[in-house]
Amino acid sequence: MKYSRYSAFLLLLFCLGKTTVFSQENVNAKILNTVRDNLIALKAVAQNNDEIYKYDYSYLFFLLKKGPNGNYSKNSQSGKFSLEPYEEKELAILNVNIQKNEEINIFLFLRKNGVLISKDSLRFFTIDNENEMVLDESEFEIKGIVVDEAITKIGKDFHEYFYQIYNLSGNKYPFIITIKEKPSFGRSSIISIEVDDNKIDEFYSKPDEEYLRAIAISTLQKLSLYAKQRKLLYKNNRI
Repeated sequence: MKYSRYSAFLLLLFCLGKTTVFSQENVNAKILNTVRDNLIALKAVAQNNDEIYKYDYSYLFFLLKKGPNGNYSKNSQSGKFSLEPYEEKELAILNVNIQKNEEINIFLFLRKNGVLISKDSLRFFTIDNENEMVLDESEFEIKGIVVDEAITKIGKDFHEYFYQIYNLSGNKYPFIITIKEKPSFGRSSIISIEVDDNKIDEFYSKPDEEYLRAIAISTLQKLSLYAKQRKLLYKNNRI
């Protein structure tokens, strides 16, 4: 099976994509895809554009599928990797079916020591008829995504509480919220909530639902303030 950055699409199936590099690491994230009938095969790739050996990198390959009824399903793969000079390495493969009126968003994040260095994203969607207008990629904003990188049951419980409260709040921010977790002393861990590599909140985990829900509500308040500041900064940068 041959992969390409933009493969030939089925009738009424469209794909939009964007690659972003955040540092001078010279390592790029790429999502390759091929389409056969209604099956999309996705391949996560990391490319070293340097003559230096790269090590201690991590990846998250994340797929979010929206059904015709508005419900979401997700699939993700993650791991560690290293790269020889000028090497292009396959990190993971995902296969997914797409049907009429469905939408699929795919993200690949590459990090070095927890810092995002490059990402790639693709968006597949179908439309009802050929005459319906397809918007330009720059007009799309993917909203309401929360990435779960928790490693313990408490961390994953917090993710569920946060996601529930986030959905009920009615706000869907145009940026990806990532919930991270790292070990701490004893059986505890440190959970952080990050956006655009900015740490919005951080706390020590505790197996207490009321405590976790209170933190989730507090974090959403901080996210609301961050979103306003982010919007103002973006507006000023365009002047």
